[in-house]
Amino acid sequence: MLEKILRFIEKFIPKKLYKLGQPVYHFLLSILGVIIYRFPARKMIMIGVTGTKGKTSTVNFIHSVLSETGQKVGLISTANIKVGEKDFPNKYHMSMPGRFILQKYLREMKNAGCKYVVLEVTSEGIKQWRHLGLFLDVAVFTNLSPEHLASHGGSFEKYRATKMRIFSKNIFNKLKLIVVNADDENSNHFLEVSKNKIEKLNYSLGRISNFQEDSSGVSFEFEKENYKLNILGKFNIYNALPAILLGKKYNLNTSQIKEGLLKLNLIPGRMELIEEGQDFKVIVDYAHEKLSMNSLLDSAENLKKNSIGNKVIIVLGGDGGGRDEQRLYDMGEAVGKKADIVIVSDSDPYFDDELILAEKIANEAEKFGKKRDEDLFIIIDRNEAIKKAVSIAKEGDVVLLATRGSLNTMDIKGKKVPSDDRIMVREAIQKILNK
Repeated sequence: MLEKILRFIEKFIPKKLYKLGQPVYHFLLSILGVIIYRFPARKMIMIGVTGTKGKTSTVNFIHSVLSETGQKVGLISTANIKVGEKDFPNKYHMSMPGRFILQKYLREMKNAGCKYVVLEVTSEGIKQWRHLGLFLDVAVFTNLSPEHLASHGGSFEKYRATKMRIFSKNIFNKLKLIVVNADDENSNHFLEVSKNKIEKLNYSLGRISNFQEDSSGVSFEFEKENYKLNILGKFNIYNALPAILLGKKYNLNTSQIKEGLLKLNLIPGRMELIEEGQDFKVIVDYAHEKLSMNSLLDSAENLKKNSIGNKVIIVLGGDGGGRDEQRLYDMGEAVGKKADIVIVSDSDPYFDDELILAEKIANEAEKFGKKRDEDLFIIIDRNEAIKKAVSIAKEGDVVLLATRGSLNTMDIKGKKVPSDDRIMVREAIQKILNK
């Protein structure tokens, strides 16, 4: 309620004055939120995960492993929120909710008896001081690639520097441990930002061996132990490694860590397998930029029953609202090269023209061999695009629904329109099976 009142008041503040005082305004609101909810994070072990991609999956893997301690664990991610025994979708369309909502959930977690809380920490959230009052014990860095640069003056360096702010120990951060993906070229920036004596751990696929992937998930060997994930995608090894390291840090034995990983059977909208009795695979994923899109397509190729006869069919869309335009071309290149059939649709256009966004992806896909109305289609209506993908899928094919994940609304011209890929594809499959 307080958040809504403040948003209403903002409308009457002159834009120039608001922009000038915005940093102070956000800072004071964050402090106010912490005070109102009585500093809930101070008495819990707080684990913040930041990076460009993989945050939601990493948070869920850590939550699942730490739950093996027998203690209650809270979770806040783009896809879902968990407060004690309660588990529900994140309805806020924000990876890191506003400061009052965030502190309210932390208070609920504290009251529910949570010992640990693991949550996503975004650059936009840090920029608006939402990280104040988190009092992080652990900061995890997944990876970094150009995204949300418009919000950071178009500068990758500013984007990186914003994320690095939670990797220093200060009055608002009780930081004790840093966990960093050593394979990312930006890793040293995050390891070296702190001048304090903080324990630092890193992980890398270079320490992985015996990787295997099939329709049940992935398996791998790490530090002479074999692990299994019930989540598809080789890239999820990156997301699981911080959970293994933190499990060991908090005194779990190897069997408990393995069990924690195995118990995670679903991350909403992240390599989510849809099973309705069809003879082809359907996967819903949030992939919406170059690296994640390529990883998704690589996993789909591994899952095809017959690499010669079967096809990878993908539905994707481009977000508007000032998102980085380059990722539209990057996704177009990826699907142009690696998908067999491409259907470009809607995603979150905001106030942008949906067709213009779609054409940017499609035009790029054409440069890499795709032909209109043969293996490249533009169907703006997301539901119709999904119906098309399902209707042309044959036994053994892989249908990918990308760029939306677990989102259940689409932002169009200032309105939130109900739109959930998982619901729409289930309905489309059932319609075909019941014919």
